Formats: sequence, structure tokens, C-alpha cells
Amino acid sequence: MISFMPAGDTSIVILAAGKGTRLRSDLAKVLHRAGGRPLLETMIRACRPLKAAQTLVVIGHQAEEVGTLAESLGAQTILQNPQRGTGHAMQIARRAIRKSAKLAIVLPGDAPLLRTETLAALTDTHRRGEAAATILSAELADPGAYGRVVRDAEGRVLAIVEDSALTAEQRAIREVNSAIYCFTLEKLWPCLAALRPENAHRELYLTDAIAMLRARNERVLAQVAADANEVLGCNTRADLAGADRVLRARKAAELMNAGVTIYFPETVLIDPDVSAGEDTVIEQGVQLLGSTRIGAHCQIRTGCVLHNTRVDDGALVGPHTNSIDSRIGPGADVGPFARLRPGSDIRAGVHIGNFVEVKKSVIHEGAKAGHLSYLGDASIGPGANIGAGTITCNYDGVAKYETKIGKGVFIGSDTALVAPVRVGDGAYVAAGSVITENVPPDALALARSRQVNKPGWAKARRRALAAAKKPAKRSNRRAKPKSRRR
Repeated sequence: MISFMPAGDTSIVILAAGKGTRLRSDLAKVLHRAGGRPLLETMIRACRPLKAAQTLVVIGHQAEEVGTLAESLGAQTILQNPQRGTGHAMQIARRAIRKSAKLAIVLPGDAPLLRTETLAALTDTHRRGEAAATILSAELADPGAYGRVVRDAEGRVLAIVEDSALTAEQRAIREVNSAIYCFTLEKLWPCLAALRPENAHRELYLTDAIAMLRARNERVLAQVAADANEVLGCNTRADLAGADRVLRARKAAELMNAGVTIYFPETVLIDPDVSAGEDTVIEQGVQLLGSTRIGAHCQIRTGCVLHNTRVDDGALVGPHTNSIDSRIGPGADVGPFARLRPGSDIRAGVHIGNFVEVKKSVIHEGAKAGHLSYLGDASIGPGANIGAGTITCNYDGVAKYETKIGKGVFIGSDTALVAPVRVGDGAYVAAGSVITENVPPDALALARSRQVNKPGWAKARRRALAAAKKPAKRSNRRAKPKSRRR
């Protein structure tokens, strides 16, 4: 097993200057997302446990945006402009690599399936083999257009041959170059300085530096990745989708190994920072996004979307509930088809039913809002009951106002509470009321017109309507012609 010992003599260089033209996007390749994070963030996070002296990101296309992300994750950045190949990128990186560094791990910014353990194994092979360069390679059933790794009889690397230059014999080789390397810097620098742009693109390539090392009889090794998928880049939208699928599957497996039941895990979408406790059940079609935290013994039913949501122990989140930046307390029952907007705090034992929308409100312990209500900018007291169709009218077109409902309050169906307004503890509000003034504790509030019944009105109305629809009778008499004056 590889241990992640501090690598104070090692610099990590992530090449992230490219545009990614095959993605057909205005967004830089490394800013595209797979598994819930930008590709570059995933790469930087994979490198962190190596405890290298520095992580350097070479930026170019959309430098400001890429640089902001890299620096927010603790990496240094250096600009490559113009972009003239991977060898040129390392020449640029040399300016920022510490003089005390002995090794450099070089990797692309778009291989999100790469594991920390694989990088550690690559470095370990490099050190043990006292190599000038060590390549992370992979064996693919279909090598496609990847460059092939050609070895000698002792297993050392003879050359990396690009697809266009392969002989018929070399084309049968399945071991490919991943563009992930470990270099001994004192060996690499002279070769980088000697690079010449002798190719159709007039660029400088690291593979040419490796060829120079081999020509100078330096030791060049290759470490085969245990999982070939780890080295795959994201050059197309299909590649992104494939990487996302693998990363999501890894996350689901991580939670299941920790005691979470996931039905149809291939249908769920779980971001990397999500956590869930033992004996929680997650049903099919669920999305758990951002920093969502789920406790133990919870149920997350079909089709729920929870984003930055805390769900405490024993809570039930019913089918197709949508929640963002909210909390669901212990033993609470929310949904189905409930919506929790930012700032919703659903306390212990609360019931929020179907088609109830809550926004920036505290629903205190044991309160109930069964169906078809909007509770915005409100405080609902413990044990209160909110009838169907209740609305807190919190916005007057200019500002938002608060509604406060006390302990044990009963709000009748189809009530409109025009904020700012308070309903005292134990009060009742009659169904169909429009409440514009505070209600004292234990009072009954009625705010609706008195019912008036008019006997026979409907029958008379129907007769009038029927009469209006009858066609007028046509006369058989012919009109007399008008006389003419002469």
C-alpha cells in the first residue's frame, strides 16, 4: 500500500492552458464539470494528499477564470501565452518551480478519474528506479489515436511513438502514453532547453524531451495504471459524460460502503461533498448536490433534489421534494412535492405536506402545514396547524415583511395573512379570512364578508340566459317600397 509521505522535494505541475476545441464550447476545458466539480478542481484535490512542496497550474485560455479557481484551491498559477505545446508549458513553469525541487509530477487538467494512489505509485516507481522520467501508461483494448509506449527487453521505455508514425508491428501495442509523468528535474532541464519546434504545429512537446533523455542513455520507466480509465482525458462531451458516470458511481459506492442503502444507484446523482449516515435509504432518481448532509435512519424518496440541505436523523423526505440551502430537522416529514427555498428551517417533528412552499421561514417543533400553502418570511410556532391554501402575503411590491404565528395556533383553510402581522399563542383564524391586523392570544379572528343567500336568484338567472339565446322570429310580410318624389 502506498503511503502519502510529505514530498517536500516535489513540485506538481498541472497543464491547464488549452481551450478544448472538440468540446465546442465557449468555456475553457478545465472549467467543465464532471462528478459535481470542475475538472481542474478534481485534479488539484487528487494531488493534495501527496503533500508536495507546491502545486503549479499553467494557465492560458480564459486565464482569469481558470486562475481564480486554481488559486482558490491553494495552487499557484503561471501564464502561458502564446500556447506552444506541452514542452513550452514546462519551460514556462520552470520560472515558478522552486530551486529546491528535485522532482516534478506533470499532469493534464482534464483527467478527473485519476486517483491519488496512482500518482503516489508513479512517484514511488520513479524514486525506486532512479529514473530520469517515468510515464504513467495504460493498456487499452482500443488504443485509438493515443501514442504507444515502446519498451526494450528489460521493460524500460525505448520511445513514445505517435499514432501517425506507428509501424505495422507497433500498431499492435496496447500500452499507451497518458501524458502524466514524473521527472527528475536536473535531467529534464537540459533536454527542455534543447527542444526545437520541428513538427507540423511548430510546437514543443514533452514527449520529445523524453526521447532526448532516452537518447542520452538516461533511465526512462513506465508505470502501468491499475485502472486504464484513470488516464482518460475529457476531449469531447461524450468523454465528460463518461467521466461523470464513473465519478458518480464511485461516490455511490462510498456511501453504500458506509452503511447507506441506495436503490438503483445508477440513477442517483450525488456530489462529492455529500455525506449520509448509517441506515439511511436513498431511492431512485434522487439528486444530492453541493454540501448536502443527511443523518442516520433517514428516507430520501424518489425524485428528490436536495442542494446544500441538512437532513437530521430520522427525517422523511417525500417523493419529488425540492430543497436548497435549508434544514430538515430530526423526525420531520416533508413532501411529497414540497419546495423548500433558501433559509427554510424545518424543526423536529414538523410536517410539511404536498405542494407546500416554504421560504426563509422557521417552522417550529411539531407544526403542520399539510398542503397547498405558501409560507414566506414567517415564524410558525410549535404545534401550530396551517390549513390548506394559506398564504403569507410577505411582499408589497417594494419590500418583504414578516408573519409571526404563535404556539398552538390554528389557521383555517384559504387564509391570507398580510404581513407584517402577528397571531398570538392559541388563537384561531377562521377559514377564508384576510388578516391585516394582529390577532391577540386565544382569540378567534374572522375577516370575511357575511354570507347572503338570495332565494331563486340562480333559477331566474338561468331563464334570462336561455331567453337571450333564442333567435328572433322572422316576419312574412314584405316591406312596402318607398315612394319616390318627382
